[in-house]
Amino acid sequence: MRSISNLIRRRLRPTLILALAIGLAAPAAASALNVFAASSLREVFTQIDPSPTYNFGGSNQLQLQIERGADADVFASASSQEPQALFKAGKCDRPVTFATNKLVLIVPKGNPGKITSVRSLRAGGKNLAIGNAGVPIGDYTRKLLRRLGLSRALTRNTVSQEPNVASIVSKVGLGSADAGFVYVTDAKIANDRVQAIRLPRYAQPPVRYQICRVKRNAESAAFIAKVRSGRGRSLLKAAGFGLPPKG
Repeated sequence: MRSISNLIRRRLRPTLILALAIGLAAPAAASALNVFAASSLREVFTQIDPSPTYNFGGSNQLQLQIERGADADVFASASSQEPQALFKAGKCDRPVTFATNKLVLIVPKGNPGKITSVRSLRAGGKNLAIGNAGVPIGDYTRKLLRRLGLSRALTRNTVSQEPNVASIVSKVGLGSADAGFVYVTDAKIANDRVQAIRLPRYAQPPVRYQICRVKRNAESAAFIAKVRSGRGRSLLKAAGFGLPPKG
């Protein structure tokens, strides 16, 4: 009986070793949570939780992807318009506001275009980067310019229209544009490449970030809870975002 038992062990041992080797060699499983989020959240969200698979982009484009069936679990937008539209279409839970922001005008380090304020754009002749119409940063920029009576700045200057705020920062940081309109938080991230010029408070449009569950699962709820937690709010504040009242 003992010899039979030893024989079984000898035959099983290579099989067990092979199974263990395969298990050790197997790559780590990819995150099961897919978070679609506005480009301006790219730094802070990965600090709040580095584990999800992130898709950062223009909020309007992310909305369109979700409407077309993209595999998103959570959607975080730089405005209320996109998540509210998804909610009305039955494609996400009721959105909640988790952060606010403000706009600034940025110029490359050294300010080669000699732009001292937003009113410097009135004279024309500059290269200006703004968001596309329909992208939150583009819509906010147009509202701000209307409030300042400076809408003609978009015809008096050479304007490049970008798909998201990250593209605007990149263009200005590389010196391809004399100035661009972005969020305070983006200017803070890129302060080694750009300088921020404040904009009049009265002209600032309300910028509210909203988040919702596209898939009603525990992982989505847990991620949103992290964003709205005390730690999440502290990281958002440190990044330059405003915070709505707790609730």
